[in-house]
Amino acid sequence: MRYRAPVDAIRFSLEVHGGLDPALTEGILEEAARFAEQRLAPENRRADMLGARFDSGEVTTPPGWTALYRDWAEAGWNGVDLPEAWGGMGLSTRLAAATMEFWTSACMAFALGPVLTQGAVDTLEIHGSDALKALYLPRLVSGEWTATMNLTEPQAGSDLGLLRSQAEPAGDGSWRIRGSKIFITFGEHDLTENIIHLVLARLPDAPEGSKGISLFLVPKFLPDGDGCPGRRNDVACTGIEHKLGIHGSPTCSMSFGQAGGAIGWLVGEPNRGLACMFTMMNKARLYTGLQGVALAERAFQHALAFARERKQGRAPGGLTTSAIIDHPDVRRNLLRMRGLTAAGRAIAYRAAQAIDIAHAGGPGHEQAAERAALLTPIVKAYGSDLGCEVTSLGIQIHGGMGYVEETGAAQLFRDARITPIYEGTNGIQAIDLLFRKILRPGSGLAEEMIGELAATAEAARSAGLPQLAEACAEAAPVLAEAIASLRQNAGATERLLGAATPFLRLFATGLAMGYLTEAAIVAERRLRAGDSSATCRQAMADACYFAGNEAALMTGMARAVMASLPDPDFGP
Repeated sequence: MRYRAPVDAIRFSLEVHGGLDPALTEGILEEAARFAEQRLAPENRRADMLGARFDSGEVTTPPGWTALYRDWAEAGWNGVDLPEAWGGMGLSTRLAAATMEFWTSACMAFALGPVLTQGAVDTLEIHGSDALKALYLPRLVSGEWTATMNLTEPQAGSDLGLLRSQAEPAGDGSWRIRGSKIFITFGEHDLTENIIHLVLARLPDAPEGSKGISLFLVPKFLPDGDGCPGRRNDVACTGIEHKLGIHGSPTCSMSFGQAGGAIGWLVGEPNRGLACMFTMMNKARLYTGLQGVALAERAFQHALAFARERKQGRAPGGLTTSAIIDHPDVRRNLLRMRGLTAAGRAIAYRAAQAIDIAHAGGPGHEQAAERAALLTPIVKAYGSDLGCEVTSLGIQIHGGMGYVEETGAAQLFRDARITPIYEGTNGIQAIDLLFRKILRPGSGLAEEMIGELAATAEAARSAGLPQLAEACAEAAPVLAEAIASLRQNAGATERLLGAATPFLRLFATGLAMGYLTEAAIVAERRLRAGDSSATCRQAMADACYFAGNEAALMTGMARAVMASLPDPDFGP
């Protein structure tokens, strides 16, 4: 199952709105693509088959991963957008997202570890004390050490207010952490000599619920006076999960404080741990949506190659057995795979661009931060949903050979299936979008974005793209009417909660139509200037497909948003 990093497609996506150095972008993309194709992708299948192993508290990653991770970290890939002050490259979130897409397409199980480490860097930089920053950030930025996010407990999944882990002051500025955590990605492994756990726990006098949670940094090995790993902390891995997919990534159960208390240090203010952790989760959610896009990209490549080689039946008008790509229904499925992938990528990189503008701190940074916050749950939910849809279509194109493991199509679906679940289920993302972003008093950002969609329709009409102009022009009032209806029902909480998920899909579809049309306008301009590259033609084709197939469904989707929820009757 060969993987080719879509350098041209991503370069074009980044160029649509500019703001990046072309030579630097080219260099980063080409080098990242080379590592992904030559080093990571060949390990994907073997990692899935062999998986991570657990024995007596120790976790062994798939063969060759220790050297693979060392080479990846030494090349600086962990720090693409991390601060230069701590050893990172200090580049844009957009470039970091592009490289993360490559790593994930090549081997998602491997790429999961860096996601958590990079999110921990963001969290410590914003919320950590100067002492914690000085000791831990250089080692985390370089990838010398990795980090984890310890939220979930057996009784507390999405409802973090049910957390029971405890933290008691030790009298010397440190704390003693006791409790158990589950589903901890890379909670134990053999890739680095130390692992830094960010752990949610309650202080002795903490209020009940999510407002009584604090965040602590708990290293696997306590650093000595020189900052090197010293004695073992009271932290242990008690097992790893046997999962549907991402077999190479160890998903651990962790125990803190079995021998008196794990030593940790407070990050941020007491009882404000959830707010601190959201700094980490926001990057994780961006990258989770991008995981869906990345797996969709690889599934499309895999299905396209198979469709060109597999011969079955005769195509319309054919006299001999044809490759299945000559059958219209197969081509339709391939077009849908590529169109949805392009749509998810467009939204993800637009969110990354908003993050870049917000971080720059210049004019408009506050508005950009609000836009990034609104787009993040959309990226996470829409990207991960389409990842499952596209990888499932990949199996369909392979037929029976897709349902067996030998072709590799099944692995992509199995790996993708976790993405709508972790980092906050997609239902939670939809509720966040509707209640905290769209219906938030005083926020007019959704209406502003709908206005931008209408403006894109006019730009497409001026560019001589009537089909795309019509699609955008029709999408804008559909979204406006749906949001107006939701605002009118602001008091009907249960009904709104039921409408949240279909609304997110509706809103994402409208945004994607606008963003794909913007790319098509740029492509049309280049085509008229003599650029006949496949990238420009593909951008046009993806936008036209989306207009005629996905955006065309928006009127019906809008009806479903506010359809009355029937009284459930599930029998005895």
